[in-house]
Amino acid sequence: MTLYQNKYRIESARCPTWDYTSNGLYFVTICTKNRRCFFGHVVDGEMQLSPMGAIVAEEWQKTPQIRPNVQLDAWVVMPNHFHAIIVINQPPPVETFRRNVSTEPLPTDPTDPTKSPPTHQKSRLQSNSLGAIVGQFKSICTKRIWKSGFPDFAWQPRFHDHIIRNEEAASRIRHYIRQNPQRWASDRHHRQK
Repeated sequence: MTLYQNKYRIESARCPTWDYTSNGLYFVTICTKNRRCFFGHVVDGEMQLSPMGAIVAEEWQKTPQIRPNVQLDAWVVMPNHFHAIIVINQPPPVETFRRNVSTEPLPTDPTDPTKSPPTHQKSRLQSNSLGAIVGQFKSICTKRIWKSGFPDFAWQPRFHDHIIRNEEAASRIRHYIRQNPQRWASDRHHRQK
């Protein structure tokens, strides 16, 4: 942990050498805060969604409509977490030709050309990255859940990801996701009461 602005923060668990905007399959697990069972219950090996769980499922299914570079693979909403395989498939870059385009920054004050524009702190999340996709999903789910009358809902601040590097691993993870409700009693995310 490092100290930043007088607060300790946990270092990123992301692979520092990996471009999380690159094409590929990513296994993601997102947990609720303190692993509270907001999303429903498992009954006889089947997930029974609560109204909050239904919101999560609906919003996940909207993801490819919002982000055309994303495809959904196997996924499941569990009582206190969510598992999914996200497929990122960026379109190839479009080559454009520019003519008479200035690369010089515009001055802030047109009466004083020596003043430079204000600097803006760049977001740590890259557009269309795995973190941006998950962040947007968590945000819209939270807003809808709060608006539905559940103001105590919260996600854990981060999420777990695994870069899927081959079809054998993808197959194994798909099986794990599909079987998750049947194994709920022994799941590491299952919080005993």
